[in-house]
Amino acid sequence: MGPPFRADHVGSLLRPPVLRDARRRHESGEINAEQLRAVEDDAIRDVIKMQKAAGLSSATDGEFRRASWHMDFIYALGGISKSDQRLHVKFHNLAGDLEFSPPGLQVDGKVRLDEPIFADHFRFLQSHVDPGVTPKLTIPSPSMVYYRGGRAAVSESVYPDLEEFFADLSAAYKQQVAAMHDLGCRYLQLDDTSLAYLNDPAQRELVARMGGDPDTQHLRNIATMNAALEGRPEDLTVTTHLCRGNFRSSWAAEGSYEFVAEAVFGELAVDGFFLEYDDERSGGFEPLRFVPKDKKVVLGLVTTKRPELEDPDVLVRRIEEASQYVDVDRLCLSPQCGFSSTEEGNDLTADDQLRKLELIVATADRVWGGH
Repeated sequence: MGPPFRADHVGSLLRPPVLRDARRRHESGEINAEQLRAVEDDAIRDVIKMQKAAGLSSATDGEFRRASWHMDFIYALGGISKSDQRLHVKFHNLAGDLEFSPPGLQVDGKVRLDEPIFADHFRFLQSHVDPGVTPKLTIPSPSMVYYRGGRAAVSESVYPDLEEFFADLSAAYKQQVAAMHDLGCRYLQLDDTSLAYLNDPAQRELVARMGGDPDTQHLRNIATMNAALEGRPEDLTVTTHLCRGNFRSSWAAEGSYEFVAEAVFGELAVDGFFLEYDDERSGGFEPLRFVPKDKKVVLGLVTTKRPELEDPDVLVRRIEEASQYVDVDRLCLSPQCGFSSTEEGNDLTADDQLRKLELIVATADRVWGGH
């Protein structure tokens, strides 16, 4: 089995001010797409160097060409368009609540892959990492296409039978996986909030209000993901990241992994799980007892929501606690989520981010004797 590495990171990184400014200028018509691309290219070259300087053995492009971790990808699928109706997702932090209101989506045609998504993004990343560094692509899992909109977002005239929708969605993702492998991708991460959200009773109530079955939605999502990964090349490592929300240092859901653990860990056809474990919202390590012996677990013990550095002794102790359920040789360490799931980013500086990544690498070296 290839990656995940002992020290890894989830995917998104803080956009530098020059990049955020360039995106605003492009949206206002001050610069064209080619000029924006040049700024993005420079920023990605720099963030690749930063990841190497931190000591990581893999690199992403920081998701610098995206406005959000998932919607840029989803809107690029055939048969899916932006909806006039905006989503309203309530997030929480220590100071109170705030609302994330991105445009929604509408499945108004047969879901398909017209061309590989983020192919140019990956080619650029691949061509700029140093030898020995693995370029990693992160994309939203197919669950994200359905989770927030539910049946109401899927046209009944196009898909009177929802099973046909899920079959087409899996087929499109299967083509995407194959296309990225053809480009040389050997490390793919499917980011999924739904499987973690469903541990929260409030989120299960939301699924019920949208007409879904909160007791079986995770099983439907697992089946869709497994169909997308069926027959994937043996040299392609696929992981998934389970997150409870990450927007401007805030979160949307809470709850132990216990509700979904047996099915997700036992049935999902991935090589490893990136799991959020930075505070009490994630519960204990007991659900890890369901992780099969051929899977890896990447413990997200280092928060991306606050700048304060974790105590390395505490990190080591928590890794030891998790090893009661998963052998330490199958454990790894990462941040709990990305540093900038949307272009706004979390409430940290670039220096804070670097120190967090360096802490992860140093702790991994301490525990495993070289990551």
